[in-house]
Amino acid sequence: MLNLDKYTKNNHLKVLVKPNSNKTEILGYNESKKAIQIAINAPSEDNKANIELIKFLHKLLKKKVSIKSGLRSREKLIKII
Repeated sequence: MLNLDKYTKNNHLKVLVKPNSNKTEILGYNESKKAIQIAINAPSEDNKANIELIKFLHKLLKKKVSIKSGLRSREKLIKII
């Protein structure tokens, strides 16, 4: 399991989302994009992948999280509260 604290800067985490995956899980770190890759078991329509991402990160980090930017993009900036 990847230690997300290592990639968190100023309470922000950059992620690359891959929707429509078989299960929700961390795939690894993308060095060129400087972002954590996360597979999401939800479609991108109707905000379902974003909701699943928030639930997954909240459960993983045990902290409140929100999407600061990238609501309609695969590349997102997550704020950890």
